[in-house]
Amino acid sequence: MKLALLPALILFAFVFPHAASARTVCTIVADARTGTILLEEGDCQSRVTPASTFKIPLAVMGYDARFLRDPQTPVLPFKAGYPNWGANWEQPTDPQAWMKHSVVWYSQEIARDLGVERLTSYAARFGYGNADFAGDPGKNNALERAWISSSLRISPVEQVGFLRNLLTGNLPVERRAVEQTLRIVESARAGDWTVAGKTGSAYPRNADGSFNRARGWGWFVGWATRGDRTLVFARLNQDEQRQTGPGGLRARAMFLDEWPALSEKLPE
Repeated sequence: MKLALLPALILFAFVFPHAASARTVCTIVADARTGTILLEEGDCQSRVTPASTFKIPLAVMGYDARFLRDPQTPVLPFKAGYPNWGANWEQPTDPQAWMKHSVVWYSQEIARDLGVERLTSYAARFGYGNADFAGDPGKNNALERAWISSSLRISPVEQVGFLRNLLTGNLPVERRAVEQTLRIVESARAGDWTVAGKTGSAYPRNADGSFNRARGWGWFVGWATRGDRTLVFARLNQDEQRQTGPGGLRARAMFLDEWPALSEKLPE
């Protein structure tokens, strides 16, 4: 182990002390240009809730429908009664801040503008999981949480397929919608790669409909670029005991830490 890595690893262990208690359900990596699967480990076929990874396709839908205009437009005000999970959610929010801070109420406003019929149509044409926006049975909450521990489900391999179509211009939307979406997705450096993507955190349901908070999901999906090579990926973790931090943030931290070494093992 290089000494230079020790501070980062110590910080990771301090911030996410129970990271080892989350198992990796799936890691899948594909070549964005050819679609060739370069790595598929674990169960990458089963569908689960997309949680906030749905913000990427929702952004494409919102830009295509002209509800979203650019990274700073529209700015929507926070209102009483909105979901409020921190100070960043209590502010007037634009598309860039929505994606950065994963603001659920902003997603809900986009969903309400689109409506269930258009959401379903877009998702079906995108090949995005089961494209089911029914929401929870009897709850009439499709536009508030269909994508969070509810009816919409997607597998890691389907996440990768959607992302590849996004990057190669093969989604049935205006080119501008894709360009604007790519502008607001957060990125970070991992070795000599630039890694862009979105996290997602949610809980599976118990038989009585309550959340199983000991088995939380953590997604990180996106793409990694080095030179003229772009790879698309999906990482899905599931907790094995109750944790203190969002599963998606932990999945992202683990993936970025592993990526430089993992990428060197992939076929060209």
